[in-house]
Formats: sequence, structure tokens, C-alpha cells
Amino acid sequence: MVGVDTNSAAVGERVSAAAPSRRYGSDVIVDLLKQFEIPYAALNPGASYRGLHDSLVNYGGNVMPELVLCPHEEIAVGMAHGFAKASQKPMAAIVHDVVGLLHSCMAIYYAYIDRAPVLILGATGPMNEAKRRPRIDWIHTANVQGNAVREYTKWDDQPSSIEGVPSSFARAYRVALTEPQGPVYLCFDAQLQEDPLERHVRLPSPGASRVPTRMAADPAALDRLAAMLVDAERPVILAEYLGRDCCAVPELVRLAEALSIPVVDVRARHNFPTNHPLNMTHTDVLEEADLLLALDVRDLERPTTRLESTTREVQSRLPTDCVFADIGFSDLELSSWSMDYGRYQETTLSILADTSLAVPALADLVSERVAASGQSKRDRLAARRADITGRHAAARARWLDQARRDWDAAPMTTGRLALEIWEAIKGEDWVLTANTLREWVPKLWDIDAWYRHPGKELGTATQIGISLGVALAHKGTGRLVVDIAPDGDLMFDAGALWVAAKHEIPMLVVMFNNRAYYNDWEHQIRMARLRGTPLERANIGMDMRDPAPDFAGLARSMGWYAEGPIEHGGELGPALRRAIAQVKEGKPALVDSITRFR
Repeated sequence: MVGVDTNSAAVGERVSAAAPSRRYGSDVIVDLLKQFEIPYAALNPGASYRGLHDSLVNYGGNVMPELVLCPHEEIAVGMAHGFAKASQKPMAAIVHDVVGLLHSCMAIYYAYIDRAPVLILGATGPMNEAKRRPRIDWIHTANVQGNAVREYTKWDDQPSSIEGVPSSFARAYRVALTEPQGPVYLCFDAQLQEDPLERHVRLPSPGASRVPTRMAADPAALDRLAAMLVDAERPVILAEYLGRDCCAVPELVRLAEALSIPVVDVRARHNFPTNHPLNMTHTDVLEEADLLLALDVRDLERPTTRLESTTREVQSRLPTDCVFADIGFSDLELSSWSMDYGRYQETTLSILADTSLAVPALADLVSERVAASGQSKRDRLAARRADITGRHAAARARWLDQARRDWDAAPMTTGRLALEIWEAIKGEDWVLTANTLREWVPKLWDIDAWYRHPGKELGTATQIGISLGVALAHKGTGRLVVDIAPDGDLMFDAGALWVAAKHEIPMLVVMFNNRAYYNDWEHQIRMARLRGTPLERANIGMDMRDPAPDFAGLARSMGWYAEGPIEHGGELGPALRRAIAQVKEGKPALVDSITRFR
């Protein structure tokens, strides 16, 4: 490690003989980044942190963290978001004073609602007015800069002295990594960074606890829940963020198998193997549940209802006598600004706890109860498993048949696109970054390990940045990282392609290109049908034609291997194999595949 002796509590024991003898405030920040083992810092350059930038490059040697240059702050924060989901470790994103912070706001918000522990470092000032350059330092300085993101970060701070930086940094790390996780923002005075250090500044002790222990469940409540599950005739498990801890996934499998309980995976993280016989995602199993156990579910309404989008009418998928129970953190992450928590749902039993601890304990309890039960109970569980296994297999066969319909259509269907990608990658040690092709991926692919898919896509303009972060997390592992990239998303941040080439991040991008912002086009079709306006005008302001973007040409211009556009599915497989060969050589590759609207 360069820049700090982690056995010392004071800044000053320099490892690099080439480093200058004089130290600066920003060197302390670098020492902290190293001590807390932050591997990367994604940034778009900014003068407000020129002191920190110099320290990272020279004092820190551009090693832990290594700088990742991004053409936009949204990409920088998105990369840190994706990296955290894929590696279960934080990285930093550095954003320039007011303007850089404002550029990054949407990406920070998505990291917040997706529980991603992103360490956002910013800068301001100088707060000492006498040190400000005319105009530029004034228009780029806010009285309280954290106000811009305070409503959708877990914590923010702006230490006023260099002595305050170490404890501020340590607290930020602790808050970001404590469940429920989320982004934090630290703002450093530009002058504080640039001033010479005149005295030693004590770092946090390397032996101190960085993150508190996890929250265990109330034993009595957990025992009550075990009894409810064993007694239920048609229980269903609904999981959303449980898979944020990779160790929790096999424990959920154990719990489900102990009682032959079908599982519905919301896929904010990978929670349950897609081809497991108890996986009943995208089926009608919720319609018959007499007990629904929600595990780390942030918004219980969306996965348990049907929406008529045109009229905004919502209808429950659950029987009226279905009992709700949940384990998680939903009451700990409510914001008074954002309504991302959804509609209030009544629960019979709500356990505030970390599912990483509660699920294995619950699996033990139900296993003990089953072992102590009579043969008739075990026979009923065996019959339930046989029934669910058969329905699972029938659903998979039905989806495969649906994906093969209109097989020779040009442009190709999304079902064929999903199958062609799967055929090309299934023999590899693969990772899918985000987009699930309108849910064709979990219906058709065998997602068998937690790292295969760190979670489904979020809003437009976020997916390419998150995907780059996922690819960065897997760099050097030999895994084939695949990003199914919607054309509308990539058009927001097309410069992100350059980041992968610049920093030698191998990944395969397969375009999900329908040459439109079709999600919104569908809304306009609904409005046209409702109001009787012309359907043929619904595309205005929605389609991306005349000219259609040349994504392959764009990628090649930024140092990628690229092919396309490809409309015929028969041409896609060979193109994918050629692109995969390039990725295995360490080069990013893009295949522009054109799909039908549906």
C-alpha cells in the first residue's frame, strides 16, 4: 500500500521514497481512502478538488484508489453504484463542487433507492471568501452544498478543519455500509485540501470497528413466524433485496426447500436460482397464497398487484384472506421527500431485522418443526413440492415456446434476442449487468449464482454507468460480462463507451435497439386509444429514426470492436461469438441488434 502506514495512527509515515517531503490537507484524504481500502475513484475533472486530484496521482501513486476518468458525473456515480452491487464493496465517485454535484443528482437518487453504498466525495469554496477567485469560485460555491442531495443520501458532511476529516470519513463509511445501505456525500473545502499540513493529523485506528454488527430478529417473533409458515397451506415467499448479501441466497433456498414454499423473486438483487423447481416468479402463484412472507421488500404493492396503466387502476393479486408477514428494513429507510416506499401495507407480523441473519435462523426453526411433525405433514409437503415443480417446468416450457414464436421475423423479437444471447454465453462463466429484456432473461436463462446478475435495471440514463461498474468489479476474473443495452439508455451517456476502452474494461454490449423510447411510446398509444386520437401519431417525439443512431460506428470511434446493425436473428449468433472472442482478448465489444417493438 502506498501513502500510509496502516500500523500508525498518524499521517506522516510515507512509503513512497519519491513522494515530496511536504504534505497537504488532501494527502490526509488519500490516506483515508487507502486505509479503508477504496479500490477505485471515478471522476469527471474539476478544479474544486485539484488538491485532492494531485494527491491521488502523486502522493497516492494512483493506486488504491485508482482513478477512472468519466465524461459525465452520472457515469461516475453509476459506476460506483454498479461496482458496489457486484462486489459488495464500496468505491468512490468524485464530483466537482456545485455543478458536478448537480450533474450527478439523478445517479445519486437511484443509488439511494437501490440501497447502493456509494462514497461520493465533493468539494466547495474556498469557504474563506478572501481566497476565492473572482466569479468562478463564487458561482460554484453553496452555503451548505449537501442540501442538494440531502433528501436522498443517508448522510452528508462538510468538515471545517483538516482535523475533522478523518472522523467524518470514518462515519461516512460506517453509515454507507450499515444496513440498509446507501450513498453518502462528503464535501471538502478547496482551501482545506490545498493548504500545507503544519501538524500531524490522527487517522482512525486500523483496528477499530468500521461497521456495526448486523441487526438480529426478535427470537419470539421469529418462532411465531416459523409456526405460521408450517401451519400455512399455501405460503409464498417474496424476495427483493435479500441477495445484497451473497451468503443469504443459499439460505433462502434452504428455507424454501424445508417447507416446499414457492418463491417469487422481484430481482432488485439475485435472490433465488431461476431454474430452481420452487421458483414461481412470473406465474399466478400469488393468486392462491394464504400467507405471504416478504423478505427485504421495499414496496410490497407493486409485485402483488395488477396495474391497468391507462386508467391507473390497481387490483390485488392476493386472496382477500391472505396474511402478510415481513422481515427487513422498510421502516428504517423512509424519506420525507421521496415517496419511493409506496402505499402503506398492513402486516400481521413485521420483523425488523437483517434477512442475512433472520433467514438462516428461520430455516433452522422450520426444519426443526418439520422434523418433529407427523408423516401426514411431510406427505403434504412432498405433494406440494411435486405440484410446484410441475408448474415451474410447465411455465418454463411455455415461455420457451413463446420466445420461439415469429422466429424468423426481421427485426427480431426480444424473445429470440434473449435466446441467441443465452446460446452464445451459456458455456461461459458469465455475468449479466442489469437489463433483463422485458423479463425474458429470468424466464429463459439459468441464473444459478448470486454474481450472475447483481439486480435488474433502473431508470433510463442509469444502465450503462451501472454496467460499467459491474464490469469493473469483475475485471481480471475471466468472467464474461454482458450488458444488454437499451438504445434510449445509451443515447443519454454514449460517452460511457469511451471509459471501457480507456481503462481496458472488457465487456460485451448487446444492443436492445428498437429505435425508440418505446416505453413512453406505449403510454402514448394508450392515450391515443383512450382519447380516440390517431395511433399513427403516437411515435412523434418518441422514435429514434431519421437518422437512426449508428451504435456500432459510435463504439468503433471510441476504441471498441463492434458489429451491426443486425436485424435477422440468424446473423446474430455468429456476430456474438466473434465479439466474445474479442472480449476474451481484453477488448470491449458491441453488437447492435435491432428488435421489434414487442
